[in-house]
Amino acid sequence: MMVQDEKCYIGIDVSKAILDVYVLPCGKHMQFKNDARDIKKLSEKVKLFPQAAVVLEATGGYEKPVVLALQKLELNISVVNPRLIRDFAKALGKLAKTDKIDAEVIALFAEKMRPRTNAVFNENQQKLAGLNTRRRQIIDMITMERNRLDKVDGELKKSIQRIIKVLEKELEAINEALEKSIQNDANHAQKNKLLKSIKGVGSVVAAGIIADLPELGNVSARQISALAGLAPYNRDSGTLRGKRTIWGGRASVRTMLYMAALVATRHNPQIKNFYNRLCNAGKQKKVALTACMHKLLIIMNAMIKNGELWRTATVFEI
Repeated sequence: MMVQDEKCYIGIDVSKAILDVYVLPCGKHMQFKNDARDIKKLSEKVKLFPQAAVVLEATGGYEKPVVLALQKLELNISVVNPRLIRDFAKALGKLAKTDKIDAEVIALFAEKMRPRTNAVFNENQQKLAGLNTRRRQIIDMITMERNRLDKVDGELKKSIQRIIKVLEKELEAINEALEKSIQNDANHAQKNKLLKSIKGVGSVVAAGIIADLPELGNVSARQISALAGLAPYNRDSGTLRGKRTIWGGRASVRTMLYMAALVATRHNPQIKNFYNRLCNAGKQKKVALTACMHKLLIIMNAMIKNGELWRTATVFEI
């Protein structure tokens, strides 16, 4: 029988409707609906394992309600990339795929790989992230409608123009809600003030980074680079030395950093000099711009961590 104080590992396979839960080392399987009532039942069960490490896959947001509920139990909770779980399953030779098997594999991953605790969701952060996601969706819809304008005429063009006006009005409302949400949270407001002190970072970029990179200022430079997908990875084998490339991470954050770096290479003296130095050294412009994105991110991380506005002191040099 499982001893309550014994270290255990809980894997939760999340879908839109169902939560499959597997507990190691006792091998217990449980199933709950992914709704408020059953999540409460799950929390009551998990309370029996106060030393538990809980791992879930990132599933496009379906995991967030259960993460928020379990966070209140002060457990070690990790939300991991589903690709890591599938690669781990393949390494174990587990090719079959059912919800119960997936939950067991996630629990095994928790036991063997010991992922770091990374769930930092809170209600304010959730609201901000939701608003920022909706903002991106509306911009995408506006872009799609504008791309259709030159392919039609007459009544169809008028229809598209009406839709664009409605979407633009909605975008204004979302931007106002984003700014209000930031100002109503002291931590977000402080981050916003610090980030906007950087030449090249405006309201849109600051809001996007605050919403989609809550770890900023709380982790190391290496970790924040990996989260954003800007950490260069080696591709060496034997005597072959491949190009260092970036991959993975949060695409929405990289988009914000790209926008900021593009403006900063023209109007921010420190970033502009760094960019020109790389180009003069023979780096391709795309590579140099990516390096500027990385530099900006590291500076942002240091600024938030130290609570300092932008400056050109060498403490921010990398």
